[in-house]
Amino acid sequence: MNYNVLVTGPPFGTQHATSALLFSRAILKAGHKLKNIFFYREGVLNANQFIIIPKNEFNLIQAWQDLNTKEGVVLNICISSAFYRGILNAQEAEYRYCSSGNLQPGFNFSGLRSFAESILDCDRVVQF
Repeated sequence: MNYNVLVTGPPFGTQHATSALLFSRAILKAGHKLKNIFFYREGVLNANQFIIIPKNEFNLIQAWQDLNTKEGVVLNICISSAFYRGILNAQEAEYRYCSSGNLQPGFNFSGLRSFAESILDCDRVVQF
């Protein structure tokens, strides 16, 4: 089966993002396909480079990046939600006269249209 995952929870304070990661790993291990994870609303905070996870805690953000590099899962974040929460890539930061962006490597800006198009090619959409 082909899956898409929608993450609406931040990397801290709720279980949403952690549950989404565990679910994503489980479906890949079971042999299913996961092409796209879409981070929306507070979920875009998973892509904020300025969030520092203490060394003695599980680094959820690094786990997302590992899913991207090792499994080839695309990590898309809603560009509108990201801008509302102060997340910019280097190009947007330069355009807005900031010094640099704070988008984590491995994450891509995307829009709801892209998410809607990805739904057309999947069997299940699971939201966390």
